[in-house]
Amino acid sequence: MRAGMTKVLLVLFAGILTMNAAEATKEAAQNTNTTALATFGGGCFWCTEAVFERVKGVKSAISGYAGGAKENPTYREVCSETTGHAEVIQVQYDPKQVSYETLLEIFFDTHDPTTMNQQGADQGTQYRSIILYHDDAQKQAAEKVKKAAASQHKGPITTQIVPLKKFYSAEEYHQDYFAKNPNAPYCAYVIRPKLQKFLKKQGKG
Repeated sequence: MRAGMTKVLLVLFAGILTMNAAEATKEAAQNTNTTALATFGGGCFWCTEAVFERVKGVKSAISGYAGGAKENPTYREVCSETTGHAEVIQVQYDPKQVSYETLLEIFFDTHDPTTMNQQGADQGTQYRSIILYHDDAQKQAAEKVKKAAASQHKGPITTQIVPLKKFYSAEEYHQDYFAKNPNAPYCAYVIRPKLQKFLKKQGKG
């Protein structure tokens, strides 16, 4: 009888250990899954990417295409304005370090949201100002920040707020373009001044 009781206790103890291990694994997975995604476009993705890669709390910024109908579009196709896509970046960030609303505020502050399908000399529907929300909470935040940004600009805000259907990563040579090509004419005369202005405003310049 004593041996039988011991066996029962061992089985119960093993069950408790298994439950605790499962809970610990689940908790560890939750702790590591602390990032979120944001997707928006404000002109050439080389510029937008260079800015957001320098935001504290941002883990990565991937240049790509979204907002159109064609699957797996190429850069040439997007530039032809036949796919409906915009040049965008998808940001992976840590909400504990930077909020989605802060990212949106930086977005509005680092491009001109009043010029339809244009940023500086870059013209075309692929350069439109656009926010592609991932859920209703992001939609509400985008509408709130857009409304606040309207009071800071003379012209009407043209930024689109639409649901993200599919994000396509751009070709490899577009990724980290400024970091790889700092002395290229576009980087030197367009991206660098914008980046310096942003960093100075952040107290880093």
